Amino acid sequence: MATVRQVQVTFDCADPEKVARFWSEVLGYVHEGTVCADPNGVGPRLYFQRVPEGKVVKNRVHLDVRVGTGLVGEERLAALEAECARLIPLGATRLYLLTADEENESCLVMQDIEGNEFCLD
Repeated sequence: MATVRQVQVTFDCADPEKVARFWSEVLGYVHEGTVCADPNGVGPRLYFQRVPEGKVVKNRVHLDVRVGTGLVGEERLAALEAECARLIPLGATRLYLLTADEENESCLVMQDIEGNEFCLD
């Protein structure tokens, strides 16, 4: 039987302290310098490291912030829009809404303060 391991998600960025502060606010995590930690110890630890090069292409991996779990239709859209409105003053940017289809519910694509894509799901 495989041993379950904890996961840390590491982000390359220009300003680790600033990005860590942003994600701590988004997720309700504890901000510890260049780290965001789940205060309950359940979610993954997020680590932000400075790199010399800037972001040039779309992320290959991104975070989904689960704000609409179990909701459908207009109720889901309202939850996504409310969270988007909360995150914009923190420095997030709204990109576009992916509307529901036969397989997936709607989600809202955004960017963090350094242009990294994430979804409100």
